[in-house]
Amino acid sequence: MNASELTRELVEASAGAGARTRRAARVAAAIRAFGGYRWVGVYDVGADEISIVGWDGPGPPAYPRFPRAEGLCGAAVMARRSVVVGDVAADPRYLTTHTTTRSEIVVPVSSADAPVGLIDVESERPQAFGEADERLLERCAALISPLWRPERARREAGG
Repeated sequence: MNASELTRELVEASAGAGARTRRAARVAAAIRAFGGYRWVGVYDVGADEISIVGWDGPGPPAYPRFPRAEGLCGAAVMARRSVVVGDVAADPRYLTTHTTTRSEIVVPVSSADAPVGLIDVESERPQAFGEADERLLERCAALISPLWRPERARREAGG
């Protein structure tokens, strides 16, 4: 898959028809395949909690929902920016998704300057994520924002 194919897949999956969980899993699978990542999750950011919408990788997260201010996901929501941790064992904010995770990057998906979703990518290698990964995932976050568009607006837009 090249960059234009990734863009097309993310746009089609996030704005297309069908179950939202299935579309989010498709988004996670495309990001995972393109980046060669071990695990990718797409999360909702609610008023009180963060919850998984879709994922792709070796298994579901250990915490499918957790308080909005917890974990590296919560840190990204509170900071309203990407969080990159090269050694999760050294970061007390880390909530275990998989016992073999060594590094993680979390990128907010924003609407009207507030995070509504997250892309969470984990690796079994320490220091696995650099600036190129951050730029890629921030671009992906901008492309998948239609996953958080209300159903009515999506119907009116023909999706």
